[in-house]
Amino acid sequence: MEKISRRDFFRRSTKGVAGVAAGVAAIRTQWTGFAADDEIGIGVVGVHGRGLHHTKVWTGMKGVRVVALCDPDERVLVAPARGVKEGSGVRPNLYVDIREMLKDKEVDAVSVATTNHWHSLATIWSCQAGKDVYVEKPASHNLFEGRKMVEAAKKYNRIVQVGSQGRSAPSVRKAIELMYEGAIGGVFHSRALCFKKRDSIGFAQPATPPKEVHFDLWLGPAPEQPFNTNFVHYNWHWFWDFGDGDIGNQGVHQMDIARWGLGKDYGYPVKVNSMGGRYGYKDQGETPNTQMACFTYADGKTLTFDVRGRHTNDEGGVRIGNLFYGAEGWLAIDGTEGPYDLYLEDDKKQPRQEGKGFDHFENFIEAVRKRDPSILTAPVEEGVISAGLCHLANIAYRLGRTLTFDPKTETFPGDPEANKLTTREYRKPFVVPENV
Repeated sequence: MEKISRRDFFRRSTKGVAGVAAGVAAIRTQWTGFAADDEIGIGVVGVHGRGLHHTKVWTGMKGVRVVALCDPDERVLVAPARGVKEGSGVRPNLYVDIREMLKDKEVDAVSVATTNHWHSLATIWSCQAGKDVYVEKPASHNLFEGRKMVEAAKKYNRIVQVGSQGRSAPSVRKAIELMYEGAIGGVFHSRALCFKKRDSIGFAQPATPPKEVHFDLWLGPAPEQPFNTNFVHYNWHWFWDFGDGDIGNQGVHQMDIARWGLGKDYGYPVKVNSMGGRYGYKDQGETPNTQMACFTYADGKTLTFDVRGRHTNDEGGVRIGNLFYGAEGWLAIDGTEGPYDLYLEDDKKQPRQEGKGFDHFENFIEAVRKRDPSILTAPVEEGVISAGLCHLANIAYRLGRTLTFDPKTETFPGDPEANKLTTREYRKPFVVPENV
């Protein structure tokens, strides 16, 4: 196994290597679990932004050790590597290519906090390499990728948790339980709100990437194109090649809760439409900063999503959260983890319900330790569907028309233009495989 030493880390460049599936065996498919005192080795992929949080959480968790960090931008590896060393006493192995990290036998599980367009491939390669996976939301960058993630987790008997932490939040779980028990009557409509002010990203010209940025690795499955400072590190969210707009960024949390609250078995709808635009400024961002989407289910229930990226009022005291409407009242969940407000008897507000104490990361580790995916609060199957709704909305938005969807085949019947947007042309060797 090749590691990057402290001496030559900032001098080396990385060349492509063969696919993980061809070179790394799935080493734990017959494994029954960790002993209670066994340490679980974590490799974090993508350590800027959300990945820094991953690194801090795993470093501070009992029974877990961060053994590897990976990012195609060498510059962002310095601080988290120092933090891991200070927190655990051991310097993690450093990599710029996930394929090299997956050969590291110290890595038991991979924590993925990359750009959206890397989520699926990183997850599939990790499953093929015999690693469990905690992958940030949205689970996938398109519908096809989501199906392949589910197939890989099942085929290689891997524990795969999606970072939809609302599924682990006590107040959110209690709110959903109350609605399932009929607290507001039969729920017929749910709303998801993402009112997060986003400013212009301006215009940046193609440029030569810094010597520490391995841009070919950063692009991965995306089309080859020049480096742009608006891609690295955050504004990639607003470009279709890498991100999914705010509906698939902050919004996928609320999308997940919205369909969860409709009922236990609500997955994909039969119709979707979406409209909006990029208002208030002109820049090179491609995704809408203002977007409205409506999903209709086979039984007539509806789910609507409202993205407002400019100045706006709240609704029901909520700016980022969810509203549910039933025959006997309504319920508002404030934020991704609650609290919630219940309104009954002509909109009389009940006492606010708070709840804390259940950790999403610890939920993943418990499932890994016991080799039991049923423990997961946000298994890959659920995360993929919630991300899929965001993808459906974006497809309808990009085509500018109402679409009919078949939940069983996950296709748009008789609509090749829409079906084309359910996947992408992959850049070799970074191909999400048809056969995982």
